[in-house]
Amino acid sequence: MLAEICGIDFKKQMVLRIGLAASEDTFCLSQARERLRMKTVIVVHGGAWAIPDMLAEASVAGVKTAARAGDAVLKNGGSAVDAVEKAVRYLEDDPAFDAGHGAVLNINGEVELDSIIMDGKTLATGAVASVRNIANPVSLARAVMQKTDHVMLTDRGASMFAERIGIPVADDLVTELERKDWELSNSYKDGVKTLFNTQWGHDTVGAVALDSLGNVACATSTGGIRNKMVGRVGDTPIIGSGGYADNRSGAVSCTGHGESILKVTLARLILFHMEQGKSATVAADASLQYMGERVKGCGGAIVVSSSGDWAANFTTERMAWASLKENVLHYGLNPKEDFTEMLK
Repeated sequence: MLAEICGIDFKKQMVLRIGLAASEDTFCLSQARERLRMKTVIVVHGGAWAIPDMLAEASVAGVKTAARAGDAVLKNGGSAVDAVEKAVRYLEDDPAFDAGHGAVLNINGEVELDSIIMDGKTLATGAVASVRNIANPVSLARAVMQKTDHVMLTDRGASMFAERIGIPVADDLVTELERKDWELSNSYKDGVKTLFNTQWGHDTVGAVALDSLGNVACATSTGGIRNKMVGRVGDTPIIGSGGYADNRSGAVSCTGHGESILKVTLARLILFHMEQGKSATVAADASLQYMGERVKGCGGAIVVSSSGDWAANFTTERMAWASLKENVLHYGLNPKEDFTEMLK
C-alpha cells in the first residue's frame, strides 16, 4: 500500500541498492588489494673487486641501466624472476662486466660461463656451469629451472640443452681488450686470490628483486676469473653460495672470491642472519666479516628482504651497484658511497 501511495517500485529500489552495494564492495576490494601490493625493489651489482678507474664510469652506468630495466619489468606487473633475468641480461650484454659479452678467459684462452636464477616463492632454481658459447647464460639457467627436472647442467650437457631449445650460439663473447689482457697475464701462478685483489681480476654480476605480490628472486652470472683452471667453477651457480631466494626471508646475490664464498655458503649465511631478526645491511656486514676472518676472503653481496629492506655491501676496494625503489635510484662504487637520483 505504501509503495502505491508513494509511487515507489520496491523491486527496482532493491535492485538499485544491491547494485550500489556491489559497486562499493568492488571499489573497497580494489583499494584493499592496492594497499596490499608491495612496493617493488630491485638491486643489482657489477662485481666486487679492484675495479680500475678506466672501467669505473662504465661500471656505474651499466648497473644503473640494468636497475632501470629490471624496475620497468616490476612496474609493468612482471615477476621478481622476470626482473632479475632482465637486469642480468643487460649486464651480460655489456662488455664492461665479466659475464656474457665481457667474459674473461681461462688458462687455455677459452670462455667458461656460470649462472644461477632462483624463485623465492617456490624455491625453484636453475643453474649452468662452464658454458662456452651462450651470450646470456642467465636465460639458459632459467630454462633449466622451467623446462627440466634438474637444477644444474654443465659444459657439454648445457650446450646440448641450449641447442635443443633453440638458444643461439654466440661466437663474439671475447673483447679485444680481454684478449690483450689475457696475453699479458698468461699465468695462474699467483693464484685466484692475488689476481682477484688486483686490477687483473674481474668478477660477477647479479640482481635481486621484490615484486608487487611479495615474491623475491635472485640471479647471478659470471665468466669467472682470468686464467682460472679449465673446468673451475666458483660460487656463482651453486645454490646457497652465489645466490639464494626464499620468500620467508629474502634474496641475495653474491660476488667476490668464489672459493671463499663457497666455503661459508655466503648467500644462505646472510639470510640465516636475517631470519634471526637482523636487517639486510647488518646481516650482509656480519657475513662478509665472518668470511674475511674465517677464510680470509673478500667479496660483496646485494640483498632484499621480503619486506623491502635492501642492502649493497662489500669488503673489496670497489663494487658497482644500483637499486631502485619508489622511483628513487641509489648507486655507488666506492666504500660508503650512496648517491641518489629521483626518477620521473
